[in-house]
Amino acid sequence: MPGLLRGVARTAVIAGTATTVSNRVSRRQAGRWAEQDATAQPAAAPPAATAPLADTMDDKIAQIKQLGDLKAQGLLTDAEFEAQKSQILNS
Repeated sequence: MPGLLRGVARTAVIAGTATTVSNRVSRRQAGRWAEQDATAQPAAAPPAATAPLADTMDDKIAQIKQLGDLKAQGLLTDAEFEAQKSQILNS
């Protein structure tokens, strides 16, 4: 049973990471499209540069909290937790 739970936990972490990456790509594309619109219309205001950074950091904090919960439940080992945490923080 612990092997099954660990597999489910890993799947949840991977799915969360994939969602974060997908969201980041979507935000990046939206930013590029906004820049293209801004260059086509010079009167438009430039997009805020700090908003995507705040969202990204909030996403990272939420993922680390989820990892902490999985570790507290015994579904992740210390090594797995640290590896996933460093992957999130370095992305």
